[in-house]
Amino acid sequence: MKAAMIALMLGITAFAFPGEDQLPINKVQRIGSHNSYKIAIDPKVMDIIRQHNGAGASSLEYTHLSLENQLNMGLRGLELDVYADSAGGKYQHPYVLEKLGVKPVYNTGVMKEPGFKVFHMQDLDVNSHCPTFKMALEQLKKWSDANPGHSPVFITMNAKDEVSKRAEFTKPEPFTPAVYDRLDKEIVDYLGKDKLITPDDIRGKEKTLEAAVLKNGWPATGKAGGKFIFILDEQDPKMTDYMQGHPSLQGRVLFVNAPAGKPEAAIMIINDAIKDQQLIRDMVAKGYIVRTRADADTKEARTNDYTRYKAACESGAQIITTDYYTRSTLFPSDYIVNFGDGIYSRKDIR
Repeated sequence: MKAAMIALMLGITAFAFPGEDQLPINKVQRIGSHNSYKIAIDPKVMDIIRQHNGAGASSLEYTHLSLENQLNMGLRGLELDVYADSAGGKYQHPYVLEKLGVKPVYNTGVMKEPGFKVFHMQDLDVNSHCPTFKMALEQLKKWSDANPGHSPVFITMNAKDEVSKRAEFTKPEPFTPAVYDRLDKEIVDYLGKDKLITPDDIRGKEKTLEAAVLKNGWPATGKAGGKFIFILDEQDPKMTDYMQGHPSLQGRVLFVNAPAGKPEAAIMIINDAIKDQQLIRDMVAKGYIVRTRADADTKEARTNDYTRYKAACESGAQIITTDYYTRSTLFPSDYIVNFGDGIYSRKDIR
């Protein structure tokens, strides 16, 4: 009660609707954002992208509010792309921006520090509200401390190490089990173990994580208040590398995108709610948590097409991500995603 009162005084309710705190976390639908850190590409850089890849340029025309402002609005799903940078300085000089004499929106000095970096595409699409993962975690912790008892926040993460076809672009550091160890450590160091729900927390005394999810279910939202749940949005071999030496994710911080039947299955990424709507329904009915998408590559926003969003809602997926919890500021569009009246979470209505 005290936490809820403090949050109310700050103008933010701990839970989005009456009774949410009593519902298991898999019985609430939440809207979140995709590539939540991203700030619009500089116009000069966008012109170059259009010259080389006209169709692809359109898919990059989106931007986001700060993580804090998204959370203040009520979003409870975020996404972060992370690049490993064990020595520091690997991404301090974005090639295309420097060729054009364009500066990133952040102070490039922070890129000297060893540790993971957060942006979309090396040397090209780099503008970020939190260029280092440490900054992202510190922003989350600051917001969480100011809003005690807030409903749980799901954070999907991509481990980015794809090598560009452009030889002049930076070659990312590959993700290995040891690199994933450092990723877990940064989360614990800068956010805090007390703010996490980990696979160990859900597994309890059951033999596997999946067995615990299917037998005992998920905690009530109230009991998960003030917590963050991290998910590695990758398939093999990255998923297997993360699980190496950690059967059923013992001792790991992140959940993984494991399919049903695997000991690690608990939270799934199924992005096409139109093609895979029945699959999502089946997984949700069994007790898994599913993240899907309302839109992608700016296509729905450009045509005001809600087909995918409606399919996502009807699927029962608990986390629905969008680039448009507010209307686009980069091209004309009325497309906006919420549950009505600016609400971003609701009881599963299926």
